[in-house]
Amino acid sequence: MRKLIAAIMVAGAALVGGQAIAADFPYYPPVIEIPDVDYGVEGGLYLRGSLGANLLWAKDYNPACPGCGAPTLDITKSGFGYSFGAGVGYETGTGLRADITLDHLYNDGLGDTDYSLKLRSTILLANAYYDFSLSDHAAASGGFGAYVGAGLGGAYNQTVVTGPLATPDGNSWAPAAALMAGVTYDMGSVVADLGYRGIYMPQISNAQIGPSTSFYVNNAFIHEVRGTLRYRFN
Repeated sequence: MRKLIAAIMVAGAALVGGQAIAADFPYYPPVIEIPDVDYGVEGGLYLRGSLGANLLWAKDYNPACPGCGAPTLDITKSGFGYSFGAGVGYETGTGLRADITLDHLYNDGLGDTDYSLKLRSTILLANAYYDFSLSDHAAASGGFGAYVGAGLGGAYNQTVVTGPLATPDGNSWAPAAALMAGVTYDMGSVVADLGYRGIYMPQISNAQIGPSTSFYVNNAFIHEVRGTLRYRFN
């Protein structure tokens, strides 16, 4: 009987002691996973490819004219054509980005009732842009956006001129400047872009010397509507 009573007392003491020890341990709530915050693109390289349609316009031109000092004549017809190109660039993730683009441009029809210009141009530009969002997201973080930009560079122009006086085909270099604006849709690794680019060249010529062989267009403007895809590496 004494052994039974002793066993019951030991068991009771152990139960009470265990509850007291358990009460001394602090309670730790379960760990909650906090997702990473997406702050958008933080900077990186991208490749781009473009395809567009263009309109070439200028106020006047000087045709080949033996013995008459190459008079200036008004242009009455625009030229139409297309272009395609590629480039590589870097975006900072703060809205600023820059790239270098190389485009090949084809255009026919600029002139008047007498002369018509066929132009093949290779245009190299260094460009800078500012991107901004059209939604609540930060720049370069997804959704619809827009941009403005400007570029400087040069063009290698090849000309073929048809008209009543023989004008030799030729080629020449010209400085070029550009202004850009457009809208974008950011899909993460790929950005789609529909935009306008205006290119100014002070002169397009066949680089011939003398009034009997020279042909040049003054203050030429090229208006382009282009579709572009940019692929980000990060």
